[in-house]
Amino acid sequence: MQIGVIGLGRMGANIVRRLQRGQHECVAYDAVPAVAQRLAAEGLPATASLSDFLKRLIPPRVVWVMVPAGAPTEDAVSKLGELLQRDDVIIDGGNTFYQDDIRRAAALRPKGIHYLDVGTSGGVFGLERGFCLMIGGERAVAQRLDPIFATLAPGDDGVGRTPGRAGRDGSTAERGYVYCGPHGAGHFVKMIHNGIEYGMMQAYAEGLDILHSASQASLPPERRYELDLAEIAEVWRHGSVISSWLLDLTAAALLENATLSNFSGVVDDSGEGRWTVNAAIEEAVPAEVITAALYARFRSRQEQTFAERVLSAMRFKFGGHVEPQEPPRKP
Repeated sequence: MQIGVIGLGRMGANIVRRLQRGQHECVAYDAVPAVAQRLAAEGLPATASLSDFLKRLIPPRVVWVMVPAGAPTEDAVSKLGELLQRDDVIIDGGNTFYQDDIRRAAALRPKGIHYLDVGTSGGVFGLERGFCLMIGGERAVAQRLDPIFATLAPGDDGVGRTPGRAGRDGSTAERGYVYCGPHGAGHFVKMIHNGIEYGMMQAYAEGLDILHSASQASLPPERRYELDLAEIAEVWRHGSVISSWLLDLTAAALLENATLSNFSGVVDDSGEGRWTVNAAIEEAVPAEVITAALYARFRSRQEQTFAERVLSAMRFKFGGHVEPQEPPRKP
């Protein structure tokens, strides 16, 4: 299939690369000329202008928007809404607030432009591992674009089948992508996914901080342990009930630098943790772990512990997130 991709950052460029590998015809555009030129030098189909980008797409056009959430995505979708035609499709693959998806879809509906919100997980490793996709919008449109989602998703990634799924042979979830429901549902599911991620990361970080602090002088000598955290993280990867990809990345970071001195411990948040907590409040659902993990990130901007350096290391490993040069303003 032919598809256009706007935004050629860490994930957007890899989306183009993976689609190209899957024999799809891509047209790519980035508002920063140097970024587009760098991709063009690789042989990827990056265009110099938005008008040229749209001219190269054959109606009905499919445009995947992969720019930072918030104003950049809002501007891109708004501009596309003015330039696209009936039956064209806009896909927002960023971390958009799900209620914005509902509003945008309603605004585009009178023009006959379709809108899908696709929560995309996989970070900088998506090119090789594939992207986990959570899709919201019109089911018929999502089904029409199934070849795109099937190419981007992990597919057969070697993960064993969950016992009892024999009656769900038509499901795409086992291949790494799933239709979640109407507009907003995809990003709602991705929002909760990221909220869970906050809690998991915080648990690893706090546990390793306790191990890291086991050698402190205030403890009785017989209870002081000089622990090799890289070895401990590594052994947990093999046969442990807490093994995960996040742990894989943590083990790699500790192996590179056991003290994580290359990280300050200032931990940013993308906004999805806040949205998850707000949703929990609206639904009267207790979410103590996710809420505490969010507050821990706020506190990291005032003082940093080893736990925060672990969190920063994980964020850099899975998403390429670089720590702010200066601590962000307090929320």
